[in-house]
Amino acid sequence: MVDQQRTISRERLDALQWTARIGAVTAEALAERQRTEVATARSRLRAAEKRGLLSRRAPLASQPALYTITPAGLRTSGARGLEPARVSPANALHLIVCARVAAALERCYPDHSVLGERELRRDERECGTLLASGLLGTGRYGQPLVHRPDLVLRAPGVNPGLPVAVEVELTVKSHRRLAAICQAWARCRCVAGVLYLAAPDVERPLARALAQVDAGERIVVVPLAALPLAAGPTAPPSANAVAADA
Repeated sequence: MVDQQRTISRERLDALQWTARIGAVTAEALAERQRTEVATARSRLRAAEKRGLLSRRAPLASQPALYTITPAGLRTSGARGLEPARVSPANALHLIVCARVAAALERCYPDHSVLGERELRRDERECGTLLASGLLGTGRYGQPLVHRPDLVLRAPGVNPGLPVAVEVELTVKSHRRLAAICQAWARCRCVAGVLYLAAPDVERPLARALAQVDAGERIVVVPLAALPLAAGPTAPPSANAVAADA
């Protein structure tokens, strides 16, 4: 694995490791993260694809292609306990936006780390406890019903305090489902709070769900457009403010 890492540039290795952690990335998101041109980021991803380290899928004609890690890429990246992500027409847009949000959060909060849902799942499995997930209740056979956020914003240091869960909400869920998730987050004590980045159509239904379960003190809702992606000039709320307000 070390020998394989030595044969690729630092930037390409970074792209490989980030893809393994987030699950699926785009050239646009990688360019945001590495502060480079989209063409340069795309070149790095395609080079890894040619070596069999990444797999490319473009299920949505009007949207960027998604790159996921392959088993060979996982070995080269040194990632542990993770598996390649699956891309489909149903989840592609959400994966695209999550990758851009992850990159933007890393740039906005350079002293924090941004974990993907896959990393969180692995860490919770290894620790045997919930680290940044909400508990929806129990299933028919007594098993816990866990809701994990799309991303986790974690402060630096040995004792960083509680993380902030980040949800990327693009489509309107049923009111019952949305209220149940909000209630789970309101009761969750393993996160400092929850940041919802919501598409315009989702903001009003989300506000109703928050009001019903009285979760406004634990959850902060921010329009997705407020996050400074490539074309967004508006700064997001500070990470400390999110934790304090939530």
